[in-house]
Amino acid sequence: MLGLKLPTDPRWVNIVEKNIEEILTDHAYCEQKAASTAISLIIGFPEKSELVKEMTALAREEMGHFNMVHDKIINRGWVLGRERKDEYVVELMKFFPKGGSRETHLVHKLLYAALIEARSCERFRLLSEEIDDEELSEFYRNLMVSEANHYTMFLKFARKYGNKEEVDQKWNDLLDYEAQLMKDLGKKETMHG
Repeated sequence: MLGLKLPTDPRWVNIVEKNIEEILTDHAYCEQKAASTAISLIIGFPEKSELVKEMTALAREEMGHFNMVHDKIINRGWVLGRERKDEYVVELMKFFPKGGSRETHLVHKLLYAALIEARSCERFRLLSEEIDDEELSEFYRNLMVSEANHYTMFLKFARKYGNKEEVDQKWNDLLDYEAQLMKDLGKKETMHG
């Protein structure tokens, strides 16, 4: 359903289980960055009224998720750690060339966001099915549904604002690139790494 070309190795969950505090901190910042992405789309493309409306709702939802993850951290007696660099996103953002029209830039941002949400959804599914911590298993099962909706929304907007055939080709090329990236990732207790 998600179109990912390389699934996460299920052994990634074993790495996560050894440091729940780290994955929760990383996850909290992923939710915050997702809200920031929604806000940056509003700022960059205010004339796209449907996009603005959806991104406003998304920013609220993502900050709600941030708060839920933060509560999990606090309830376990920890504090939110400092933000980590997301190697996955840094490398992913190198795929599309810089420059181009505003419309092209928008389509690229939407495709990046769709893929990040798809990978998050896949990781949440894996955690919901494989993690021994029952509370976190249920938590990630619930979040998985939202992430799937986010992924499809971003893809829908990319197809709306760009040429559908070109967008679909770019999406497939980006999926291939991401699969190559994932071969070197999945060895850390981070949401995407």
